[in-house]
Amino acid sequence: MSSDASSVTYSDIQAAAARLDDVVHRTPVMTSSTVNDRVGAEVFFKCENFQKTGAFKLRGGYNAIAQLSPAAKERGVLTYSSGNHAQAIALAGRLHGVDATIVMPENAPQVKLDATRGYGAEIIPYDPETTTREALGQNIAEDRGLTLIPPYDHPHVVAGQGTVGDELFDEVGDLDALLVCCGGGGLLSGCAIAARQHAPNCTVVGVEPDAGDDATRSFQSGTLQTVENPDTVADGARTPYLGDVTFPLVLEHVDDMVTVSDATLVQAMHVLWERMKIVVEPTGALGTAALLQGAVSFPGQRIGVVISGGNVDLGRANTLFEEHGLI
Repeated sequence: MSSDASSVTYSDIQAAAARLDDVVHRTPVMTSSTVNDRVGAEVFFKCENFQKTGAFKLRGGYNAIAQLSPAAKERGVLTYSSGNHAQAIALAGRLHGVDATIVMPENAPQVKLDATRGYGAEIIPYDPETTTREALGQNIAEDRGLTLIPPYDHPHVVAGQGTVGDELFDEVGDLDALLVCCGGGGLLSGCAIAARQHAPNCTVVGVEPDAGDDATRSFQSGTLQTVENPDTVADGARTPYLGDVTFPLVLEHVDDMVTVSDATLVQAMHVLWERMKIVVEPTGALGTAALLQGAVSFPGQRIGVVISGGNVDLGRANTLFEEHGLI
């Protein structure tokens, strides 16, 4: 894959949007007067927790499988994922009649394991303490002749994820700032490309958990940094590093990176549940957490926040809220 920052362009996002038409939901944009008052700005939440499979990942997964050759579709696909990309590839594979094999950590949320199996995929579990998912996935793909579709480091995946930002700007118009959660950088880089097209002066900020700050350190140093099995409630942001595709795109199109604590993340998740009445998983609340804790501040401005997903075990969510004294 190309490491050139031009490996994905806005025209690729437009082409992805055409492929995804009538396949994915055009998810709602919601507002909260409580949040607006608290941060002194006008905030627009792009709610991908209402997307099919419960997260934005179907966009990139479907866009990638759609462009495979008939022979590759016949052989099948493989990915590795803690859950949301797993579900996306499983469903996209089913929609295309393509067999999907998913390498998933043994400690993945049960709700994500169950949903992935429900879409008909084969799950291969692994111990994240002793196994590197990228190496395991690559070996299995080569042994079985499967096409590997990684969760973020693929131009077709990035282009599909960029349709999230494209829809947001189409609906609300110009924005002064855009906050996007960051794991491997697929959603962040895709949305940043869309932002550059719609609002060149928009400040695009990626948000990570403190424990999984590899992208922030990479952005600040200009050199790829890694993190190993970060201990964070944001399971979708436990990725070890940005990729050959996403790292140059983040450097080119993103303006800043910040991190938030797990405690702040759970508090933001609780605000979204209680005040907006929407189910959001920890990773999905990263952008909201940065705004509410003051990691970023845009007083009096128009701010877009991407809520990436809502796949959270309800029992686990209640435990988190109890542990942080929120219920």
